[in-house]
Amino acid sequence: MRLGVLDVGSNTVHLLVVDAHRGGHPTPMTSEKDELRLAENIDSQGRLTKSGADSLVRTVQRARVAAAEAGCDDLLAFATSALRDATNSVAVLARVRDETGIALQVLPGDDEARYTFLAVRRWYGWSAGRLLVLDIGGGSLELAAGRDEHPAAAASLPLGAGRLTREWFSDSQPTRRQIAALREKLDEDLAPVARRLRRAGEPELAVGTSKTFRSLARLTGAAPSNAGPRIRRVLTDVGLRQLVAFISRMSSADLAELEGVSPSRAHQLVAGALVAEAAMRALKVEQLEICPWALREGVILRRLDTLDGSAQRDRSAQDSPGSLGRLTSYEARCTG
Repeated sequence: MRLGVLDVGSNTVHLLVVDAHRGGHPTPMTSEKDELRLAENIDSQGRLTKSGADSLVRTVQRARVAAAEAGCDDLLAFATSALRDATNSVAVLARVRDETGIALQVLPGDDEARYTFLAVRRWYGWSAGRLLVLDIGGGSLELAAGRDEHPAAAASLPLGAGRLTREWFSDSQPTRRQIAALREKLDEDLAPVARRLRRAGEPELAVGTSKTFRSLARLTGAAPSNAGPRIRRVLTDVGLRQLVAFISRMSSADLAELEGVSPSRAHQLVAGALVAEAAMRALKVEQLEICPWALREGVILRRLDTLDGSAQRDRSAQDSPGSLGRLTSYEARCTG
């Protein structure tokens, strides 16, 4: 079965196409990204601007065509914090549906954390024991913990790297005072969530996912992306503290020159590093394993879990390429 996943995030709209079947390892076939930076197109009233909505419609339409050309049997389309937080999200989603035929579903933050946790569990397997999973996005931070496939505790906080950069750093190079103030804010917001996650038990493996964690690990000595996804990569608290001291004295232009840092996201790197540092501190984590699977893979795996062999054959026979597979809530998928 060929599945397409369209992920409309705060920074990027990402279409991932995989070949997969229930119980099998999803094999990536194609991957296309557009840097829309939707979160930076939110006006003072909290609304996605017309130009931002126009860009979104064009990008979703291109993704629909690409999914059809790739021969997708199903297309799972979802949006995360940028559209979740936009005050005009209902109107924007209706426009996307009317003009492209794609019904984007806005995922609740806690569901993001649960889907990501599922992906990490499948990647590491049961032998990893009790997991703690952290995911830093552009608009939010997701956290989850537990020993099963469904986390015992999951949370989402508005502590994404892009959001914090816009709200706390007025210049390309944050001041010491701004960094100190943000650290205090992060510690305050993370304390109650950390207590709740720790009640799920001491983690036997702590894991970080997302572009932010991959970049931070690379800057502290982890293998580059071209070494492949199965190379072990880690981020330590000591290495992260040293990195924060280094990058906090650099401008965005200088950060963009660092290996492993996307130029389009360089300005968010300091805020992302501060979130990672605060989360590890609050949760008393000394080291994170970096997992290549995250939200998109979790959505794919949960979708496959709902299909048996006959359902896959029936869907392939009845649906046209690029047809939309509607996501229901995570809890409904787990119980239904």
